[in-house]
Amino acid sequence: MGRDRETFKERVRRGELRATDCPSREVLKHVSSLWGTLCLLILRDGTMRFSELRRMAAGVSEKMLAQTLRLLEEDGFVARRSFPVVPPHVEYSLTPMGREVADHLGTLTDWIEGNVHRILGHRRSAEAAGAAGDSPRP
Repeated sequence: MGRDRETFKERVRRGELRATDCPSREVLKHVSSLWGTLCLLILRDGTMRFSELRRMAAGVSEKMLAQTLRLLEEDGFVARRSFPVVPPHVEYSLTPMGREVADHLGTLTDWIEGNVHRILGHRRSAEAAGAAGDSPRP
């Protein structure tokens, strides 16, 4: 069936990222943010406490990590388990759906890490062209 023949219900079920009101945009924002991506990738190694995640996601603030984990939990990617002890003990792990999305992100991040030298080389070339007087693109 062609895209223009799809019903509204079919488009909503599949997702329409280009549409401003598509709910998949919010999910994409949570998953593709730096901290969301790092949390999902780190949790592929197994269940972790908050402090372990914070240590492994170097540079994240406590507030940002808590917010990111809450959003990933609301989306169904992360499971949070709280133990009734003092001091509080909370563990995070991936749900089956979280494992799926983390594996897809792993493919993307592996590609980025494997090609970062090419990307940085392109940046240097673009900076050199700008310094040489070439006008930047609008």
